[in-house]
Amino acid sequence: MKLKLGIPKGSLQDATVQLFGRAGFNIYINSRSYFPAIDDVEIECMLIRAQEMARYVADGVIDAGLTGQDWIAEHQAQRPSADGSPSVVPIADLIYAKQSFGKVRWVLAVPEDSRFQVPEDLEGCTIATELVRATEAYFRQKGVTVNVEFSWGATEVKPPVLADAIVDVTETGSSLRANRLRVIDTLMESNTQLIANPAALDDSWKQRKLDNLAVLLRAAIEAQGRVGLMLNVARTDLPSILALLPALQRPTVSALSDDQWVAVNTIIEERTVRELIPQLKAARAQGIVEYPLNKIVL
Repeated sequence: MKLKLGIPKGSLQDATVQLFGRAGFNIYINSRSYFPAIDDVEIECMLIRAQEMARYVADGVIDAGLTGQDWIAEHQAQRPSADGSPSVVPIADLIYAKQSFGKVRWVLAVPEDSRFQVPEDLEGCTIATELVRATEAYFRQKGVTVNVEFSWGATEVKPPVLADAIVDVTETGSSLRANRLRVIDTLMESNTQLIANPAALDDSWKQRKLDNLAVLLRAAIEAQGRVGLMLNVARTDLPSILALLPALQRPTVSALSDDQWVAVNTIIEERTVRELIPQLKAARAQGIVEYPLNKIVL
């Protein structure tokens, strides 16, 4: 038996492959094939655009896949189920994006020098976006009548000639600023989710496989940007050392063969190491070792 898993093709592809690598799964992509190899005989991968992932999961073409909450919302707005039940089931919330381990935002943006200040000012205007159905739902909820046009890309260059405003995704805001656009509202925040077909979850083997995969992916994300730190400390210096150490929970303190000394083990943010190690050394810590982390299971 195999789990059919969709890997997002496009902007999320490299970040997803790297995440799987940290989780212990090596994915090998051939530029000529849409079926990457993976070093797990129980998983069969397929490259699918994030925008289409929810549809193929809902239709049962694949058992599960990774895509953003934005494209799940777009799918559900376009193809609502007859009974209102979700067509895909979220398995894990995975906060990572193409440039960072954070969320992205879908924003409503207008030219810097335009008269538009709030969404209601766009009554009767044209909005360009890739997220058509969700954008239509947003303006419908506000009672604002607009013309929402699908954008094939380079959305940020369309105002003011080809559109009055845009709804576009931003991670850092740099592209909007470069194109002299001003954000007047945020439609939604989005991050990647592992989703599954409800029928796949009725299979106990597939459900267990997905649950195990979710544990490892979340653990890899938790480890991102963190390192382990080990050091030896005289018992008399322990209070001052512990006062310096931030920790995921609290530092582990273990006895050494010399009962006047202890070993301290903790997890810290990697960006704090360059300031912290000299402070620990000044506080008389010895044998300080920094080591990388692949996974943290909370």
